Amino acid sequence: MGKDPLSDEEIAAKLAALPGWVREGNMIIRTFGIRYHGGVAMIVNIADAERLIGHHADIDLRWDHVRFRITTHDAGHRLTAADFDLAARIDRIAAAHQAQPHNA
Repeated sequence: MGKDPLSDEEIAAKLAALPGWVREGNMIIRTFGIRYHGGVAMIVNIADAERLIGHHADIDLRWDHVRFRITTHDAGHRLTAADFDLAARIDRIAAAHQAQPHNA
């Protein structure tokens, strides 16, 4: 997946296709409501996917939610197509774990 930085217009278009993800500076962020042990299981599945694609999110696990922050570190902490690909994968895995949208 491409790791060239995206323009603001490209980022906006990709965010529109991923409801629930928000831009915060040069990161995209989403929080899912899920109890702690379910969150651990979800993170393990996501980590497997991340290992396969060679790209990872920063993950914050709490007792009732998990927050993901994504940016491309080796592109100068800029947003790339790889970030949005990972976000879509996270969404699919979170749905499989019945994680719910969470307002953080």
